[in-house]
Amino acid sequence: MSQTPQLVATGEDLAGRAGPLPRLARLAYGGDYNPEQWPESVWAEDVELMRTAGVNLVSVGIFAWALLEPAERRYEFGWFDRLLDLLHDGGIAVDLATPTAVPPAWFRRRHPEATLVDRHGVRLGGGARQSFCPSSPAYAEASARITEQLARRYADHPALVLWHSHNEYGGANALCYCPTSTDAFRDWLRDRYGDLATLNATWGTTFWGQRYGDWAEIEPPHAAPTSVNPTQQLDFLRFSSDAHLANFRRERDILHRLSPGVPVTTNFMIANCKTIDYWRWAAEVDVVSNDHYLRAEQPDNHIELAMCADLTRGVAGGRPWLLMEHATSAVNWQPRNIAKRPGELRRNSLAHLARGAESALFFQWRASRFGAEKFHSAMLPHGGTDTRVWREVVALGADLPGLEPLRGTRVVAEVAVLWDWESWWAVELDWRPSTDLDYRERMAAYYERLWRDRFTVDFAHPERALDGYRLVVVPSLYLTTPAAAENLRRYVAGGGTVLVSYFSGIVDADDAVHPGGHPGALRELLGLTVEEFLPLRTGETVRLDADGTSVDTGAGVARSEIVGDVWAEVVVPQGAVPVWSYLDGPAAGGPAVTRHVFGAGHAWYVSTRLSAAGLGPVLRAAYRDAGLVPPDGVPDGVELVRRAGADGSRFLVAINHTDRDAGLPATGTDLLDGTVHQGVCRVPAGGVRALRI
Repeated sequence: MSQTPQLVATGEDLAGRAGPLPRLARLAYGGDYNPEQWPESVWAEDVELMRTAGVNLVSVGIFAWALLEPAERRYEFGWFDRLLDLLHDGGIAVDLATPTAVPPAWFRRRHPEATLVDRHGVRLGGGARQSFCPSSPAYAEASARITEQLARRYADHPALVLWHSHNEYGGANALCYCPTSTDAFRDWLRDRYGDLATLNATWGTTFWGQRYGDWAEIEPPHAAPTSVNPTQQLDFLRFSSDAHLANFRRERDILHRLSPGVPVTTNFMIANCKTIDYWRWAAEVDVVSNDHYLRAEQPDNHIELAMCADLTRGVAGGRPWLLMEHATSAVNWQPRNIAKRPGELRRNSLAHLARGAESALFFQWRASRFGAEKFHSAMLPHGGTDTRVWREVVALGADLPGLEPLRGTRVVAEVAVLWDWESWWAVELDWRPSTDLDYRERMAAYYERLWRDRFTVDFAHPERALDGYRLVVVPSLYLTTPAAAENLRRYVAGGGTVLVSYFSGIVDADDAVHPGGHPGALRELLGLTVEEFLPLRTGETVRLDADGTSVDTGAGVARSEIVGDVWAEVVVPQGAVPVWSYLDGPAAGGPAVTRHVFGAGHAWYVSTRLSAAGLGPVLRAAYRDAGLVPPDGVPDGVELVRRAGADGSRFLVAINHTDRDAGLPATGTDLLDGTVHQGVCRVPAGGVRALRI
């Protein structure tokens, strides 16, 4: 059995680092622990097995409201006291959750007005989680009360290292259309616009005669006979994200007041939760944490994992973050819940750590025997300790101490990708030029190309300064504010290289088309006008061929044919130079990919949908402008991440996602097994190397 893990760092340790969990002495390992599902006789066994696995942090109380407050204002904390004491005695730290994602049955019975209502006016039932209106005053009062009770009782408990507010805000109750939400939406609009004249002008209510003369006339965007005002829909999404944020702030402020010095987080669902604007939320949490689950049936889903990890780090401002949940193997809620193959658990966990996480936490510790998630994998499976998953869990726990040198270091990235939740909302509202406009698909395609070319990516908000990046990629930015447009202009004029994909720069923050022709806010930067959008039919493709006068694409000026689909445009250069042109389709003979010299930099434009493979020659050309060279000698399927410390230390994490051993040019000492590599580093099939270089 392993020794008791060190729980709390010394004062000297704390003074020397500012990580996400300063009271925890090493990388966090563990996951959600729901002991209320088991007799107390099982708890001691759990703690002993946690010690065997190297677990040093568990999240508790997430779904325990009905047990902690079985009747209104009647509390039962005795069992929870015993649990926290047992964990502390076993050397296991606690991420203590407020249980407010699941109000008790008594709350629903007492407050039927707090029931969630969908867009069609249907009141949704209970028996699930998050089945409440996020704007409910009754919920606000009850959730604040249980939060305060927990904070007063456990603020000084020695096991406590982190507060965990709620669970996955907006995961199941993102939008509510009940009368309470209607009133709250009107109040939010008053605060935003001040008066009805401003709202009417912003919403363009002269269209279809929608003018409002009284705040009481405004409704949420219920299901209607035809398309609802898009600005109204966009504002309702903003309001709904803010409604959840208000609930988090309320709990956070209570915890800060009663438990000062203990960080507060809530688990995000970055890249997979469309309805929460995590850029707005990031500044509100003490540490960013994220839940990630593989898209099990998706080929090469480790690339999607890397994208989500990089986006989490971007939202965290480049600082270390916490992986709050992922799965040891299969989940239970996808159409086909594919089990992870041997070694995949380790690769997935270490990929998150390589990209900035300082924890590897799972849902959950012990597999449930009943309930909706009984077929979800766990650290301790139904089969117990004589299982492959358990052996891999123990092995991963033994690996993590070797990766301690990565704590506090930063991921090195030369490429930024712009991501904006509001633009995601806006581009996928109804009545756009094509139903095939898919924000996340474009993000994934461009990210995959960069991943396969072995460039590590930072995700950035469109209005964030971009200094220091060689290349900025804009896969989709339909909603482009003047501030974002000026940010890109400044970056390119100063010598940067940007690559922009189609249907970007089109509207402002209120979904109003920028004047003067498309692509609106980006027209001058790109040096062109888009005269007409030309969406393609299902299955229709267009062929692109490099112009004979094109810039060097990295393979000379040889002709390079590419196939696009979904979208084409009539592009009229106004300073930009065609690099690839349409060979056929509705824009045949016209420019498809252009390059514009702007100030000291270059702006590229891609006017059709290209696959990750098709983007290869286009991005290679942009790399040359940016002074970027993809690393040589790295086999396909090998993931590389570089990290650097403030003390000058440098690290390279290499993850082999293939079934063949791979060699790559590298010299260094492996943190995981101490092997010294000179010139060539061999990464075993399915294996990981973490080199100090």
